[in-house]
Amino acid sequence: MSTIILGIESSCDDTSAAVIRDGVLLSNVIASQKVHEAYGGVVPELASRAHQQNIVPVVSEAIRQAGINKEDISAIAFTRGPGLPGSLHVGTSFAKGLALALNVPLVDVNHLHGHVLSHFIKEDDSTEVPEFPYLCLLISGGNSQIVKVNAPNDMEILGQTIDDAAGEAFDKCAKSMGLPYPGGPVIDRLAAEGDATRFKFSKPHIPGLNYSFSGLKTSFLYTLRDELKLNPNFIEENKADLAASLQKTIIDILMDKFSKAIKQSGIKTIAIGGGVSANSGVRNAVQDYADRHHIKAFIPKRLFTTDNAAMIAVAGYFKYLDGKYCDVTLPPFARVTI
Repeated sequence: MSTIILGIESSCDDTSAAVIRDGVLLSNVIASQKVHEAYGGVVPELASRAHQQNIVPVVSEAIRQAGINKEDISAIAFTRGPGLPGSLHVGTSFAKGLALALNVPLVDVNHLHGHVLSHFIKEDDSTEVPEFPYLCLLISGGNSQIVKVNAPNDMEILGQTIDDAAGEAFDKCAKSMGLPYPGGPVIDRLAAEGDATRFKFSKPHIPGLNYSFSGLKTSFLYTLRDELKLNPNFIEENKADLAASLQKTIIDILMDKFSKAIKQSGIKTIAIGGGVSANSGVRNAVQDYADRHHIKAFIPKRLFTTDNAAMIAVAGYFKYLDGKYCDVTLPPFARVTI
């Protein structure tokens, strides 16, 4: 008998539902929210309202595309946290109600686990997946972590940011340049046209494997402030070089600690995950490192780097196989690590 998992993701501003059968993806539907662009960032109240409007049609469409009936579902996996409280409440409440109505188990998923396990999203039986243990560089708007993955439900943080995350540095620096939200993809596009050696920004000196991006952000803002005093058109005239130099600095910071973790652990399989893993420079740097050191790198499809229910369904699938179910009384949580 097949195991069919319905995954539901609502941690931030994307409403998503996905269906997997025995680990193979049948559907993955995402409804994005454009309303936040005018505000330069996600507005929590607007996000939760949009989730309320989107969740029923999104789940219905995921079930339709999967070619199943809701009665075929073995369990429902949902993002319990971390994320925006209002957004999480919408997805959590819907998942609980549907699980009770169908009388199937409920599986809570840590959103960060979903990103780390996104490499196990199989689009067919031939999809190659990482061998355990592997090291994952988890990089997103709110998190920058180096995670040792011993098994699907056994993860260990080796290093993490002590302040801002890499995604925050991208978005906040982009906003200071007057670029649209989200700023990370815009920086990535501009960087392809710029000179990455033009500007020098501060790099942190943090012991161990932990990250810090607050100093880089401050250095970038000070550069803009000082240059704008001399030339009001500085940003417009130099935005490609600024973007390229910023991106290179962030990548250098990420790879410095990630490479140390790889050497210290001796692990020969690496991966990246999270929204920033869609960045072209990051993807190229990780693949180049793997090629030079003759190790295996797993780079996710860009579709699976964003907040999506496919990764929630896969993470939930592994918990379901281990019998790790969730009580319907458990509330969502806004902040947590691996």
